[in-house]
Amino acid sequence: MEATQLEETQIQESFSMPKIGDKAPEFTAITTQGEINFPSDYKGEWSILFSHPADFTPVCTSEFMTFAHLEEKFKKANCNLIGLSIDGLYSHIAWLRTIKEKIKFNGMENIEVKFPLIEDISMNVAKKYGMIQPGESKTQAVRAVFFVDPEGIVRALIYYPLSLGRNFDELYRALIAMQTSDKFNVATPADWNPGDDVIVSPAGSCGVASERMTAEELECEDWFFCTKKLDKDLVLNDILKK
Repeated sequence: MEATQLEETQIQESFSMPKIGDKAPEFTAITTQGEINFPSDYKGEWSILFSHPADFTPVCTSEFMTFAHLEEKFKKANCNLIGLSIDGLYSHIAWLRTIKEKIKFNGMENIEVKFPLIEDISMNVAKKYGMIQPGESKTQAVRAVFFVDPEGIVRALIYYPLSLGRNFDELYRALIAMQTSDKFNVATPADWNPGDDVIVSPAGSCGVASERMTAEELECEDWFFCTKKLDKDLVLNDILKK
């Protein structure tokens, strides 16, 4: 009985993960770029913390090449990239060297991964972030993605199974959309991209609802569904670093 309870506790611990709005769990870790303290080292900037199952695997290789290729684009959006797997540091270094020297993918080659890749042999970080999903694997981290804002708050999280590579256009779109919501006090509708109309929060009273239906700058389908234009250049000039 005691053994069973222990197993259940361990499984529950593995599944525990930060929720949207939580403070990102703190940790200190060795990476391919030296020691980091997360999220304190990145205060004032956005971060994407993402895990992958293992080094020297093809889907992970395609993802790391793509992230490295897009790193400057994410940097301009005030966002740092931090990778993780439960492999060791020397494995990480050998794998990243192999990527640079030998691998071609999707028109990319000679790709150098400059963002930190965390060594997590102990699975300490992976467990803090619920990256170990026993139903998928007890020894590999699933493809988790955590968006952490400049105040160290988890703003979004996405989980993928081991076999499914991530969509990087969507990761970038989500990053820009959340920053747009913060800066302009709006919501972004389905499939939103900069330049598309944005959603104005629903009215809190009958009077405001009535006023909204006649406001020139708003396009209202009904009192609860109002959109307005938000210029693409205004959005990107406010968010992107020059």
